[in-house]
Formats: sequence, structure tokens, C-alpha cells
Amino acid sequence: MNESREQWSSKLGFILASAGAAVGLGAIWKFPYVTGMSGGGAFFLIFILFTLLIGLPLLIAEFIIGRGSGEEAISAYKKLAPNSLWVWVGRFGVIGCFLLLSFYSVVGGWVLIYSGISVTGQVISHNADYETIFETITGTPLITIIGLAAFTLINILVVSAGVQNGIEKANKYMMPLLFLFFLIIVIRSLTLEGAMEGVTFFLAPDFSKITGESLLYALGQSFFSLAVGFSCLVTYSSYLKKNVNIVSSAGSVVSMNIFISLLAGLAIFPVVFAFGYEPTEGPGLLFMVLPSVFSEIPLGEVFLSLFLFLFLFATLTSSFSLYEIIVAAFTKNSQKSRKTVTWIAGIVIFVAAIPSALSSSTLSEFSIFGKSVFDATDFLVSNIMLPVGSLLISLFIVHKMNRVIVKEEFQLTHSSPATYNVWRLLMTWFVPLTIIVVFLNTIGLF
Repeated sequence: MNESREQWSSKLGFILASAGAAVGLGAIWKFPYVTGMSGGGAFFLIFILFTLLIGLPLLIAEFIIGRGSGEEAISAYKKLAPNSLWVWVGRFGVIGCFLLLSFYSVVGGWVLIYSGISVTGQVISHNADYETIFETITGTPLITIIGLAAFTLINILVVSAGVQNGIEKANKYMMPLLFLFFLIIVIRSLTLEGAMEGVTFFLAPDFSKITGESLLYALGQSFFSLAVGFSCLVTYSSYLKKNVNIVSSAGSVVSMNIFISLLAGLAIFPVVFAFGYEPTEGPGLLFMVLPSVFSEIPLGEVFLSLFLFLFLFATLTSSFSLYEIIVAAFTKNSQKSRKTVTWIAGIVIFVAAIPSALSSSTLSEFSIFGKSVFDATDFLVSNIMLPVGSLLISLFIVHKMNRVIVKEEFQLTHSSPATYNVWRLLMTWFVPLTIIVVFLNTIGLF
């Protein structure tokens, strides 16, 4: 390992940063929506199983590749498999993160705008048309561009500060606040009259509602929610010290992610059911339904602001990891270089995100294969690139990376041989075969 590279100051800092990378739009926005569309409790149970049997092994694999090489994503594959095409797994991840940020930053801008206006009390009002408010914000070019620019600037300032002083320090404050804010919202949600109907929908499995599509969504959600597939956590784990047990660290990240998903369901579904809304509102579940719900609750503006800032924190902690893999791939070992590269990356991402930002306004008539620029980019990243990246990582760790290094990294502290054998079995057969089946289903070839 290059000793001049930065490292996480502690195991806790690494776990919080990794959890921050995993907990974002997927857990708070996408998870409740997909759960609502896919039958509630049964979907949640299947999501947990997929997360433990596929997401967790892949997360450990990325940790092994990162710390085993001591390099960021592109250099990691180049070092572990020199003079081979495997370096393109890292490059693929960098490209994927870039494309993901080109629409992720747009949503981040929406959340930032909503968070700002909620503080001034401009979101909740009597007899307000919250759908019109949402459409006005997302359909006004200047507003969306300002939100995108502000969200991009926050990422540049934090990521340019480095691993310990930037990302780790930010996550040490943001992640505990995220849990605290969620608990406050959950407690408030559960005290509403009629809330238990939402709890039952979310936690009581009804397997008659599960379809093949539900299984695909559950697996895709486990990828997206853990940030695996684009080698983000290869880069994060390259900063990890050798005295940290990566298996238990991965377990901690997965546990946090499942817990956050649980809190997301308990925060949203009781509120939605208590006021007679449908759990399948999609984007409106957060931006349109919740403001109308909180408008009927004492101190509703305060609770809505807390929820929006929670959402903003989660969105930022995930975007930090996406920026880091891009910046680390092009950064030398000097702080000046990191700041320069971060600014360049931020400006390029901002420009690339403009078409997605204008998808609901200026470019609303423009489509790619029948989808808006925003939706087409989302589909490309989530339904094609993410499963392909995850499959390549699973093949690399089993069939190309030196088995001695893999086993050494896995068992470096106190992990048992039996645990390693189970993980290896999952990575050899279950993980890649399941990904292939899901991917073929997703693109309609199986």
C-alpha cells in the first residue's frame, strides 16, 4: 500500500462513511415507493434476504479488493490483475458513478430546495396544491439549475477537503443526525390515529402479492441500497487500516442499511395510511403527499423540515462516495491536486446533469427510447450498468484475484475458515447466477 495515501482515522469513521455511501435516495425515497408497489411486508422480507445473501457478499468482495490492493478503483484492478482487461471494471465503475451523479444531483437539488423553503414555512399552507408546487419546482429551469448548482457545490467543498477532514468528518455528524431525525419522525408517525394499518402493511408479509417483478425490484434494491457494483467501496476500503475486520465492518454497514430501510417504512407508511393516501405514489410520496399530511399535524412544518433535512443528509452522504471514486481515480498524492480535480469533476458533472435537470421543463418533449433524459439515464445506470458491474466484481474476486490475498484479507483479524468457505461458495455460484437471471429478466431476454 502507498503509505502516503490518506486513511480512515478509525473503524467507526469507515463504517459511518460506508453506511453513508449506502444510505441515500435508495433507502429513503426509492425503498418505500418500491415496497408500496410490491406488496409491503413480503417485499421487505425478500429484500432483507437478498441483502444478506447477495449484497453482503458483494460488499465484502469490494472491501477485499480495495484493502488488498491499497488503491482506488481503477488502480486496484490494474495492480491485482496487471496487463489485463480487468482494469475496465474500475473504469466502468467510474463511468457509472459519473452517470449516476448526472441524475442523482438533480434530485439532490430538489431536496435542497424543499429543505430551504420548508425552513421559511413556504411548503405547508392551507388548501395548497402540493402537486402544483412540486411541478413548479421541477418544471422551472432556473430553480432546478440553482438547486443542482448548490448541491454540486456542497459536494465539491466536502470531497475536496479529503478523506479524514472532509468525508469522514462530515459523516460522523451526518449519520448520527440521520438516525436521530428518523427516530423523531417514526415516533411522530406511530402516534397518529390509524397508523397501525400502515405498520401492518409494511411488516406483515402477504406472499400472494409477490410477483416475478417484485423479486427483481428486491434484488435491484439490495444492489442500489448498499452502493455495490460501481466499486465505490473499493475506493473507500483502500483507505482502511489492516487491523480492521472487514467482515464485521461489512456486517455493520448492512445492519445499518436494513435498519434505515425499516425506519423509512415506519416513518412513511403509518403517515400515509393514517390519512388515507395510497402507498404507491412514487416521487409524490415524499414531495407531494407528505407536505399535505404534515399540514394536518400540529407542528407539521417542523416535522416536515426535519424529514427533508434528514433526506438531504442521506442524499449527500451517498453523493460523497460517488464523487470520491471519480476524484480518487484522477488524483495524485497532493492536497492541491485533490482540490483541483474535485472542482473539475464537479463542473463537468454539473454540465452533464443539466439535460436531466431540464427533463421536466425545456427538454420535456425530448426522449430517448421513449424516456426522458432523466428516466433514460436512471434506467441505464440502475437496470443495466449496476447488475453488470456487480457480476464483473463477483467474477473477478473468484476467478482472477489471487486466492491467497483474498483469504488473507478475509481472515486478517478473527474471521473463521467456515465463514470464509460460506462466503466463497456464495460468491462462486449463488451471487453471479442470481445476478445473471435478474439481469436477463430486467432486459426482457429471460
